[in-house]
Amino acid sequence: MSLQSPDSSETPGTADSPAPLKPLEGKVVLVVGVANAHSIATGCVKAFRAAGAHIVMTYLNAKARAYVEPVAKEVGAALLLPLDVEAAGEMETVFSQIETRFGRLDVLVHSIAYCPLEDLHGRVTDCSRQGFSRAMDISVHSLIRMARLAEPLMFEGGSILAMSYYGGEKVVDHYNIMGPVKAALEGTVRSLAVELGPRHIRVNALSPGPLKTRAGSGIAHFDELIDDARTRAPEGVLVTIEDVGNLAVIYASPATRRVTGETVHIDGGLHVRA
Repeated sequence: MSLQSPDSSETPGTADSPAPLKPLEGKVVLVVGVANAHSIATGCVKAFRAAGAHIVMTYLNAKARAYVEPVAKEVGAALLLPLDVEAAGEMETVFSQIETRFGRLDVLVHSIAYCPLEDLHGRVTDCSRQGFSRAMDISVHSLIRMARLAEPLMFEGGSILAMSYYGGEKVVDHYNIMGPVKAALEGTVRSLAVELGPRHIRVNALSPGPLKTRAGSGIAHFDELIDDARTRAPEGVLVTIEDVGNLAVIYASPATRRVTGETVHIDGGLHVRA
């Protein structure tokens, strides 16, 4: 589905008031993982649009589209496409549509993760083989698949960003099997950074603190996790989706052209506390 950019999204400057700096003017950005207006990926979409990029978005299925389409219209997304990473051929179709429409891709934001609730709420010790396999496939291997499809479209270099969490570094109560999954994601980011580096494709992970998103609400005792983060973070505040989006733009821009393979925390300093 193609969506036209609204005229109101462009505010030309004048002699007295120059147009705002747009570090990603004309770049093509694919953001995967918008579930609704409160998603981390939504913060990224809005920040990239404000930075001047053309936006390509995906939605999981017909049910999810009703929640994603308003975001796509708000930012004037150029393409809104279905993508279930477990559905054969859908991922390939997304990248084919991008190639047809733009001929290239500059930035990929991978912001998806999943684990069956019965495995997410149980001990790592008790995680089922099927649950572990699905969590790794959707949350980690999908990044590998997307990077492989993005590589030929990033012929002038590019930036790939994945979303992690501190639970991939330390054991966080109730995060359970998603801790090992995020650890695998961060290891994958490092490997992709090395392999894609010769093509000037940078790969980094952003690690936000706890956020009140639909995905986060699936974690047991999530309200306690939020309260603890607010109390323990040196700044005494929670990170927002806008904070994450702004950092994503920075890590996709020429300002960080020599930074790759990193996991960057954006949590008000929470990760430095013992």
